[in-house]
Amino acid sequence: MAIIFDLGGVVLNWKPLELIQQVLPHRAQNTTEAKHWADQIFESFKPQSDWALFDSGLIEPEPLALQIAQRVGLSANEVGQLIDSIPKHLAPLAGTVQIMSELKFAGQKLYYLSNMPAPYAHYLEQTHDFFQYFTAGVFSARVKQMKPHPAIYQMADEKFQVNPADNVFIDDVMHNIQAAESHGWKGVHFESPQQLRRDMVALGFLS
Repeated sequence: MAIIFDLGGVVLNWKPLELIQQVLPHRAQNTTEAKHWADQIFESFKPQSDWALFDSGLIEPEPLALQIAQRVGLSANEVGQLIDSIPKHLAPLAGTVQIMSELKFAGQKLYYLSNMPAPYAHYLEQTHDFFQYFTAGVFSARVKQMKPHPAIYQMADEKFQVNPADNVFIDDVMHNIQAAESHGWKGVHFESPQQLRRDMVALGFLS
């Protein structure tokens, strides 16, 4: 069996409302305002959205900041500050990293499949030791495709050299899980490290 992890929101912290309140406090003095800007800036990461182009490796940070700023009514400097702040925001979730360590020690093969802009991918690889647990991985920006497009799951099969029926995929976004299941993978919807541990025990990967 191959256990495939999403990164942001599963292995790495991802709380966009908190991020926006920290970086743009004058724009987001409460949760309602932060949610407004998160919806405007990230557009739920829908295909063809500005941020989806970044995830797919089709736009660089500076033109992205300008494009978003013009669309939502922020300054390019404000959006640029937000873009630059994200890598450090993506801190490892200790509970998930511990589970990964235990899975690796138990002999499981671990992989990752992540929607991630190229600059962030490089930063993460250079910064975090948990990549040692992975046999291989796919970052969306490097293959110019992103979840939930079917092509990226096929690319992962080919790179990991695994049978789709043998894959267990862990993601915090339900439509990514649904796309993986349509491809033949088994999906696990991530809500917390505690819940993930229970699911890994139930599936027989941990005791």
